[in-house]
Amino acid sequence: MRQMLKVTVNGYPWEGLVKSDQSLLDFLRDELGLTGAKKGCDGGECGACVVLLDGRAVNSCLIPVLDVNNCEVRTIEGLQDEQTNQLQDAFVSVGAVQCGFCTPGMIVAARALLAEVHNPGEEEIREAMVGHLCRCTGYTRIAAAIKLAASRINPETAGPER
Repeated sequence: MRQMLKVTVNGYPWEGLVKSDQSLLDFLRDELGLTGAKKGCDGGECGACVVLLDGRAVNSCLIPVLDVNNCEVRTIEGLQDEQTNQLQDAFVSVGAVQCGFCTPGMIVAARALLAEVHNPGEEEIREAMVGHLCRCTGYTRIAAAIKLAASRINPETAGPER
């Protein structure tokens, strides 16, 4: 069964019929061709599918697409700004990227964190990254990348770069 959906994705309005049993992740990948959000566990356990829903980081595999009617969705493809560039550069600088499968979801979640907390501590970073699995890098470098990006984005509130 198909139902009407009206949503803004990465700043562009979209309106059309969608499968009523489809997840937001499947809609983004299959209908819109936005493949930055990855299908990992398909159960909200890995964080590879994280997108911003009205500015909040969510696992898109758990959200029924009809629940985003009249909402704003941002995927990694739609986060082309200086803060996201700083995050990506920091992930590369500290070696927090290896295979890259989990990276888009982590960047999106980190972007949401830095929008809320300008100079996050270790605990805040860990809390923001709960539910993100990375089999390659470990989490120390990911936390270091987020701290480095925060210091570059908000130098007036950050401690010294390491």
